[in-house]
Amino acid sequence: MSAVLEVSDLAVAFGTRDGLVKAIDGVSFSVSRGEVLGLVGESGSGKSITGLAIMGLIDAPGLIARGSVKFEGQELVGEGEDTLRALRGHRMAMIFQDPMSTLNPVLRIDTQMIETIRAHEKVSEKAARTRARDALAKVGIPSPDERLLAYPHQFSGGMRQRVAIAIALLHGPSLIIADEPTTALDVTIQAQILSEVQTLAAETGTALVWITHDLSVVASLADRVAVMYAGRLVEEGQVADVLTQPLHPYTKGLIESVPSRNRRGSPLAQIPGVTPSLAYLPEGCAFRPRCSRATETCLDAPGLTEHVGGRRVRCFHPSSNLGGGA
Repeated sequence: MSAVLEVSDLAVAFGTRDGLVKAIDGVSFSVSRGEVLGLVGESGSGKSITGLAIMGLIDAPGLIARGSVKFEGQELVGEGEDTLRALRGHRMAMIFQDPMSTLNPVLRIDTQMIETIRAHEKVSEKAARTRARDALAKVGIPSPDERLLAYPHQFSGGMRQRVAIAIALLHGPSLIIADEPTTALDVTIQAQILSEVQTLAAETGTALVWITHDLSVVASLADRVAVMYAGRLVEEGQVADVLTQPLHPYTKGLIESVPSRNRRGSPLAQIPGVTPSLAYLPEGCAFRPRCSRATETCLDAPGLTEHVGGRRVRCFHPSSNLGGGA
């Protein structure tokens, strides 16, 4: 199956007082039609920057230092803003963590949705309104005709996020980048939205990149998972394989630090140390100072290598038994 999105050796740098700092460095992955890829990592690992780079939304002082982003075979890195604007919101869409990043607080929902449709297609206002109403109904918003006449402040947080998702789906995009869109919602609403998004992706064949720090979301939603640390991809594979048999010590640490895995009354498991500053990364493997498996070999930077079953891992000492052990 041909990939909808192909990211190859992508690096994004930001100008600082200390010179150029790479927020992501050498990130590569692909997503096929109807597939959900979970992009996981701690805050500051480069997940959101990766999503923004794919959408062509990196602003100064940031820049794409190198690499390739191909959408349906078309190279996006280096394309002009007019080309990117024609694709964004039409063939590719992004859902942000805060729905108010998408919604204008002073415009009614119908105005925003109709303008979104007519910006990319020559359709009548009546036809656009019908599509907008149907999109709201599809994401589970009751009384969609009445809701079209409302303003964003008249919706709850969960409903606003549903509206943002409906707007992203208006044109039936081939690709959606979702940047932690359910993090601020209660678990009931989160579960409903995850179920709706998963169903819609399967029905429409949309490729979905779901950015999150929540492994439980990835376990229930994604087909594959890619784990990021300090701006680099450290492990990738089928979600069931990675979550049950992690190869990289960082992935293993993330899974073991989930509170539900702890025995009642025992201290919470945690990864020692803190995430390094991207401006002062340690020599060699960025995870080396926090890793129980580190040796002198790790003073060199490991590459992302292929393993059994299509797994990829960036580690000199991955789990040898494919069972998560040291």
